[in-house]
Amino acid sequence: MMEWMKKEKMWPEVRQRTVCFTGHRSIPEWERPGIVRRLRETVTGLAEQGYTFFGTGGALGFDTMAAQTILDLKVVFPSIKLILVLPCPSQADGWSREQQFLYASIKAKADKVVYTSQVYTRGCMLKRNRHLVDHSSVCVCYRTKPTGGTAYTVDYALSCGLHIIPVA
Repeated sequence: MMEWMKKEKMWPEVRQRTVCFTGHRSIPEWERPGIVRRLRETVTGLAEQGYTFFGTGGALGFDTMAAQTILDLKVVFPSIKLILVLPCPSQADGWSREQQFLYASIKAKADKVVYTSQVYTRGCMLKRNRHLVDHSSVCVCYRTKPTGGTAYTVDYALSCGLHIIPVA
C-alpha cells in the first residue's frame, strides 16, 4: 500500500486521539494559578483516556501555558506528544527577548512543529486556528469574552462537532 494511503486510513484514528487548545493571550495574573491547575487536571484526564496528541498554536498566554503543561506531564505520560501548529516562522519576531527565549525553548522540546503559512499574512492566524480544530476531536479553551479569535475558534470547533472543555 502506498504511504499516503496508509496515512489517510490512519487519519480518523489519529484525530480521535488529538486535542487542541485555544485561549486568550492576556490572562490576569491572579487567574493564572487556577488555570494552570485546571490545565494539568484536564490534560492528565485526557491522557488517561488515551489522548496522545496535544496541539497548541504557540501564542503568548494560554497557548504557552498549555504547551508548558503538556511538556511537564510528559514525565508522567511519556507517550503524549506536543504538536506546535504555528501561523508562520516569524510569529515571535516582535516579542520581548524573554518571550522569544521561552518560545524557542518550547519549540525545541515539541515533538512536531507545523507551519500553516511560510510568511505572515492577514489570515495566517485564522488558518492556524482552523488547522488545530480540523485535526482534533477535543478543544480545551480559555474563553472569557464572546468576540475575538478565541471565540471564533471555539465556535468553529463547536460547529465541527468537537467536544469543548472550558478551563476559564
